[in-house]
Amino acid sequence: MELGPLNICEEMTVLHGGFLLAEQLFHPKALAELTKSDWEHVGQPIVEALREISSATAHSQPFAWKKKALIIIWAKVLQPYPATPSDTETRWQEDVFFSVGNMIPTINHTVLFELLKSLEASGLFIQLLMALPATICRAELERFLEHMMVDTSSEDVAFFLDVWWEMMKHKDNQQDSLLSQFRTMAHKYLPSSDEFSHPPKRFKSDPGVCPTMPLLAMLLNGLKQIQNRILCLRMKCLALANLADMLTVFALMVDDPQEVSATVYLDKLATVISVWNSDTQNPYHQQALAEKVKEAERDVSLTSLAKLPNETIFVGFEFMHSLLQEWGQELQAMLNSSQRTNYDSYRLCDSLTSFSQNLKLYLDTTSLSKEERQVVSELAECVRDFLRKTSRVLKNKGFEDITASIAMAIIEQKMDRHMEMCYIFASEKKWAFSDEWVACLVNNRALFQEPELVFKLLETVMEVSTTDSAVLESQVKQVIDLILECYTELSMPDKNKVLSGVLHSWGQKGLSEKLLAYLEGFQEDLNMTFNQLTQSASEQGLAKAVASVARLVILHPEITVKKMCSMAVINLGTHKFLAQILTAFPALRFTKEQGPNLSSTFVVSCLKETVWTKFSTPKEEKQFLELLNCLMSPMKPQGIPVAALLEPDEVLKEFVLPFLMLDVKEVDLSLKICLQTLEANLCLEEYWLQTCSPFPLIFSLCQLLDGFSKYWQLPKEKRCLSLDGKDLVIHILELLCEIVLASAKTFSPDTWIKSLSWLHRKLEKLDWTVGLRLKSFFEGHFKFEVPTTLFEICKLSEDEWTSQTHPGYGPGTGLLAWMECCCISSSVSEQMLSLLVVDVGNPEEVRLFSKGFLVALVQVMPWCSPQEWHYLHQLTRRLLEKQLLHVPYSLEYIQFVPLLNLKPFAQELQLSVLFLRAFQFLCSQSCRNWLPMEGWSHVVRLLCSSLTNVLDSVRLLQSVGPWAQGQEHDLTQETLFVYTQVFCHVLHIMAMLPQEVCEPLYVLALEILTCYETLSKTNPSISSLLQKVNEQHFLKSIAENISPEEWRQTLLQKISNF
Repeated sequence: MELGPLNICEEMTVLHGGFLLAEQLFHPKALAELTKSDWEHVGQPIVEALREISSATAHSQPFAWKKKALIIIWAKVLQPYPATPSDTETRWQEDVFFSVGNMIPTINHTVLFELLKSLEASGLFIQLLMALPATICRAELERFLEHMMVDTSSEDVAFFLDVWWEMMKHKDNQQDSLLSQFRTMAHKYLPSSDEFSHPPKRFKSDPGVCPTMPLLAMLLNGLKQIQNRILCLRMKCLALANLADMLTVFALMVDDPQEVSATVYLDKLATVISVWNSDTQNPYHQQALAEKVKEAERDVSLTSLAKLPNETIFVGFEFMHSLLQEWGQELQAMLNSSQRTNYDSYRLCDSLTSFSQNLKLYLDTTSLSKEERQVVSELAECVRDFLRKTSRVLKNKGFEDITASIAMAIIEQKMDRHMEMCYIFASEKKWAFSDEWVACLVNNRALFQEPELVFKLLETVMEVSTTDSAVLESQVKQVIDLILECYTELSMPDKNKVLSGVLHSWGQKGLSEKLLAYLEGFQEDLNMTFNQLTQSASEQGLAKAVASVARLVILHPEITVKKMCSMAVINLGTHKFLAQILTAFPALRFTKEQGPNLSSTFVVSCLKETVWTKFSTPKEEKQFLELLNCLMSPMKPQGIPVAALLEPDEVLKEFVLPFLMLDVKEVDLSLKICLQTLEANLCLEEYWLQTCSPFPLIFSLCQLLDGFSKYWQLPKEKRCLSLDGKDLVIHILELLCEIVLASAKTFSPDTWIKSLSWLHRKLEKLDWTVGLRLKSFFEGHFKFEVPTTLFEICKLSEDEWTSQTHPGYGPGTGLLAWMECCCISSSVSEQMLSLLVVDVGNPEEVRLFSKGFLVALVQVMPWCSPQEWHYLHQLTRRLLEKQLLHVPYSLEYIQFVPLLNLKPFAQELQLSVLFLRAFQFLCSQSCRNWLPMEGWSHVVRLLCSSLTNVLDSVRLLQSVGPWAQGQEHDLTQETLFVYTQVFCHVLHIMAMLPQEVCEPLYVLALEILTCYETLSKTNPSISSLLQKVNEQHFLKSIAENISPEEWRQTLLQKISNF
């Protein structure tokens, strides 16, 4: 039944009938003249009418119509009387109570207060009273107190004490529209009435004070006036309890009282309700548990936003002392008797205990005068003495434990602090798996969709299911499904909180650690989910994929992450999508402590155990590289928060540092990882590299470089990185030093010097050229150490350079040391060239230098990386330009002296001859055993790179020759001659080398013939037919000496096509 508007309806008709009967009983007097003594004979019809209304609406809203009726009655009492015709017209239009109020005869306050008392409606009375404007509220309470003082009966005392207790428990309900209308009505009825515009003179108050404070002071004064009428022991208990609670909450508690913990709160509720259950006279004894809990919540949740005036406080202290002295003995006798504890006696002891504790704190923290301190001290002693003699009441409760039922009732009804009850519910292991507990979880699962609650539930289930054999497997499965359902509804940040808790509590096996028996079908779910993932790797499918993985990863994180790592490497093209899914779970950045040290993070462990060192193709290595990059610097998809699962310093420590050795097969991939990590994190503001010990990393790279100095002496199985990889090592070392130098200021000066000194000491054990690569690092701190023989051919400053005796650098090795310096970088090469001491004007000195240069070149070349060889190639050109290097050109590959201008191509021809001489030296009896087959392949590749460079230069010169050289004719004939010479040199070198390593040279020979043929055909007039035939015959005669047969035939065929 709806309450509906305030108009005439069936309920109002019943109420109207009650008042008509009362009016008839009181005839000829009007109800407005009713006195307290008349109520017993006249009021019954009104009471019965209200009970009838409440009974009829009990199935829907039993208290709502009672409240509505009392508002109508109170509005009638407050209506100004008599009303003028104009007032009546105005009220008819504006007053919502007008029509229903007219059905009730004019009545006075006596009818209202007696009706409230008869209905035992103290709570409703306070609700309506507190809805009134402050001045009217105080005036109405004053009328009520005056009413209570007249012919005070035991019922008056009981109702007064209930009203006082309700006043303290009252909390404003701003949402109640009826109360708002009632308040609005009061303002309209009494806008300028002298009777109500000011509070009674007896109760002066500060308008800024909380409206409850003056009312409590009035009630305290009322208690003093009816003290002698309080005869029943239960009433005395209530009076003292009310006074103690009022003084505790509104006088002694700190300004910002902390709410009691949820467990203490629940325990207090359980105690109160247990007392009600055993107290048959308590009005709540027969109520349903939910109703009891609602009321008990009000009883134990007294709070105040303000304090009573100091004067009122001390009046209260003195009055309490007086009452304890007067009533103490009889109350103690009653409390210590063998009868069961009733709620009034429990409340007295509980309130006095709380009062005593707060009074002690008040004494310790408040500044009081001597007289005030004496009053408080005497009261404190009196209360302590009373409690000592009645301690049985609170100590020996003997009640059954109903906390679980109460907590569940609060959750079910969503009462005050119900979320805190959810935490207790989720944590309390002795409640778990009871039928009520499971039912509560099923019915209120939406309340448990919080990360802390989900995790608490998981903790409880994990412990109880493994320790309590009485728990049925079906129950465990049901509850796990419910919890996972709650987990699924969480946001991604909240899912990560739960996952983090699971990992820290049960490690990388997650829930499967203890609940494996209840996780049937996990493997099937895993396979099905990842089969779907590989088919829906798209931005649109990402959110769905993350949700699917979220459930798997909490059940068994290790298996799930390992599966993803494996798929990201093996399934081509899926690594970015899978990395996006993984980075949606920052909780996976988890480290399990093992022993005194921390082990690898969880994701690193999974990568190491699943894919690292197990790559079968270069594509898998490439995907692994990209996967690492995505995990360090995740892409940020729309709507899904992601976070890096790998830190750059961690990647260097785990996948780089341990593998920087020539004999480790992962060294090449580790170097690529190192470079990628350094380049990807160059822009980071914080100096992340310092966290991974950059100096040991620099030294490890230096050690790796040192290994290359003895490269071809090592067994094949210990050469896991090619000499091409040396350039990568050098590049990484330079980049690393650049980063460290740029961040030198982040080190303290002392730490920086110590680190440099440590590195310098370590490098003393390595090849001297390695230390020279850190020239920029040590500049200004240490001199550069080089072999003594270098000083013989260079003007080195002793302020920067110092000589050291090095094994293998005896007399005559200065040029070797010089050339090794030139391999380090273009800048060092230029510096060495500028410091070189060779007299160009002395032909003998140039000749000796040139011979030494060739010898040094042969000694250095096999150990050069491609970049180092490039530096030497450029150096050789510079020496030829400066005429410091003499390379005599012999005519062993011509049939007649050509009438050509070969000066523009002199450098290219000299280089080609120099390389031929170097290989004649290398292939000689004294040197041919230096290199294994891989070494010959390496030097062939270096030679091919240089000869390709020579061919490029020749082509460039030929294309710009006539204009650049100021010649009247072009350089086509000269170019063809150079091609012929280089071709002969290449075939000569091939004839000296093992056939297995000659393929690059064979390919180069074909390229030279192609260049020759192309140029010859584009310039048909350059020579006579006889000359062409002679050249063709000459080239064939050279090619005839090449093996194998198929190479020879291919070359001859190509020459025949000229």
